[in-house]
This record gives sequence, structure tokens and C-alpha cells, in this order.
Amino acid sequence: MNLRKIAMGLGLCIALVACSKEEETIVVPVTVSTLTVNDLAADTVTGLGTDGRPQSAGTTTYYSLVDNKVISSTDAATTKWDIAFSSTKILVNSGTSGPGLGGAFVFKGLFDDLKTIPADSSFAIDNSTAASYAIPLGSGRAWYTYDGLTTLVSPIAGRILVIKTANGKYAKIEILNYYKGGVTLASTASVNDKLFKQRYYTFRYAYQPNGSKVF
Repeated sequence: MNLRKIAMGLGLCIALVACSKEEETIVVPVTVSTLTVNDLAADTVTGLGTDGRPQSAGTTTYYSLVDNKVISSTDAATTKWDIAFSSTKILVNSGTSGPGLGGAFVFKGLFDDLKTIPADSSFAIDNSTAASYAIPLGSGRAWYTYDGLTTLVSPIAGRILVIKTANGKYAKIEILNYYKGGVTLASTASVNDKLFKQRYYTFRYAYQPNGSKVF
């Protein structure tokens, strides 16, 4: 009888330990929300130069995808920011742009359809010395096209920026608009409107805080 009780007790202990171990390995799912940022100023135009080209202060707007806020330019040399904007140029916190673990590539497809970053994806880094950036510069190369006749910048549908943040986690971004108010100007808009309402980004993004490549 005593042996039976001892055996039953040992069985109960083993079961409890097993349950405890199972509970320890449970991964709590992280809800990934899509956030929208409106009218983020990115080195806005101050006037026209003698050559007829738009002039600006040459500033860069630094942004934290982790905290969903603008970061002071005094922190440009830190890992507090993940992505930065200056006119049509978009930087990531890596290489010559910053000390972070950042990187990026351009995904061709719909924002909602990108649920998992492909395993074979390659994240480029910024290298201003070689005029090479993780998000390529120039019309038609990454997220926008420029129409020389209308002088308007338009986001390309189905171009998603996949970002590795400064802390080595992941986000996806869709640039929705480049003009103040989130509406692309008509081709017949005034020169003043085309000049002074540009370089205001509206974009949506999703950030995965648990370090996985799943959105």
C-alpha cells in the first residue's frame, strides 16, 4: 500500500513538472497594429533658386517606428530613429546614415498581402560614399515616379518598403502620398501649390516588436 501511494505521488509530481515546463514555453502572441502618419514634413521647399529649382534648408526628419514619433536631429548619430526623410530620399539607420542595425528592400506586392518577410530576403544598407542607399533613389526605382511635365511625385502602387529597424526588428511601410493633406495635386495646380505643398509624407506602417518576420 505504501509503495502504491509513493508511486502515485511520484506520478503526480512528474505531471506537475511537465505542466510547468509546458506553461513556460508558451509564447504570447503580439498583436501587430497598422499605424498611419500624416503630413510628415521632409525638408519642405522654401522658394526657388536662380536656376529655377526648388530650394530648401537641407534638413532631414528622423522617425522612430518603434515609438511612432519624430526624433530630434540632435539624435541623428544614435539608434533612437529607424527611418529618415529628406525630399524624396528615405534613409535607414545603418551604414553611413547611422549606427543602427537597419536595412531595407523594396517588396513588390500589396501591403496586406505581406504577412511574412520571405526567408531569402536581403536587406541593403546605406552607403552615401558610393551613392548607394537601401531604398534606391530616383524616379521608378523604389517607391515613387516623377512626372517632368506636371512636376508631380506619385507613389507607385504595390511598392512596400520592408525595413529592418535600428534595433534589428522588422517593419513594413507603404508611402501613400507626398503632398500636404494627403491628396496628390492636380496637374493644373498652381506653381506655388506644387512647390510648397510637396514633401509632406503620409504613410502607413506595421512594426513587429517580437523580432519575428511575421506581420
